[in-house]
Amino acid sequence: MYNNIYKGKKVLITGHTGFKGSWLTLWLKFLGAEVLGYSLEPNTTPSMFEELQIYGHCRNEFGNILNEKHLEEVFKEFRPEIVFHLAAQPLVRLSYKEPVLTYKTNVIGSLNVLETARHCSSVKAFVNVTTDKCYENKEIHRGYREDEPMGGYDMYSSSKGCVEILSSSFRRSFLQEEGTMAMATARAGNVIGGGDWALDRLIPDCVRSINNGIDIEIRNPIAVRPWQHVLEPLSGYLLLGQKLLEEGKKYADGFNFGPNEDSVLTVAQVSKMVCDFYGKGKVVVGEKSPLHEAGLLMLNIEKAKKILGWTPTLTAQEAIKNTVDWYKHFYAQDIDMYKFTMKQIEDFETKK
Repeated sequence: MYNNIYKGKKVLITGHTGFKGSWLTLWLKFLGAEVLGYSLEPNTTPSMFEELQIYGHCRNEFGNILNEKHLEEVFKEFRPEIVFHLAAQPLVRLSYKEPVLTYKTNVIGSLNVLETARHCSSVKAFVNVTTDKCYENKEIHRGYREDEPMGGYDMYSSSKGCVEILSSSFRRSFLQEEGTMAMATARAGNVIGGGDWALDRLIPDCVRSINNGIDIEIRNPIAVRPWQHVLEPLSGYLLLGQKLLEEGKKYADGFNFGPNEDSVLTVAQVSKMVCDFYGKGKVVVGEKSPLHEAGLLMLNIEKAKKILGWTPTLTAQEAIKNTVDWYKHFYAQDIDMYKFTMKQIEDFETKK
């Protein structure tokens, strides 16, 4: 896949110890890349990074993207050809408690990584990962297009809207000349898959409740989300990276990566599917959170389909089943989880 573009390439991933970063690290290794990960240490227990010993499959550098000097040293020594920037404070509810940390990490941290990459002559391509929540969400009954206004009700969402505006300005200010790196942004959200243990995420919360023998309490059962397996947006990031490496600035723009409309389900529907696939669990509606939560958010993915040739692969049911299967095996301790994870990547590529 990807025209073997990653074979032998030096790839730097920020946020490689996180959920999506862990999967991306393994996939790039599968594609033959030389990967260096730069990130804070894992902040969940358990963590996919630790449980699958992903540190043994890449060059590992623990560091903070707010540390400009350390970033520069790592880039100078490794000399990456492409950067996937995933490091972020990714939680909406935490952004209410830690607004300054959220903005420093997501906005200033992103600027630090962009600046460091710009001054590193080896970098040819840069995929800047934001979120579907970067749009000014008016809860309209259609998907947001890439040219619609940025915004965000909460501090996390607005910080990612700022990153999109920053990225556009950075591109126009510094990346127009021949020989400068090609940089694109990638927007996706409500990503599910095995190995996510972050707080305030629906399926990890469901799995924790099932394994603790307690009811699954959901706050907003009618909220609608575009659910997608983690390998879906990652396939989009990898395809976008390929296009940037092959044809440069032609693809230096923002792209949405989301599921088809039939994978847009309510929180209640997803919770019930988790129980069905797990074979146990009970869902109850708890007290609604006083914090704002969007009731409806969807993405229009026609641009990615038309320009990149990217399309979703899994149905929502397949995505949820693959996710539940991962957790069931993990907690049963009946299989090598590294091999099982790589098999899910191989199976996905076969379907793709």
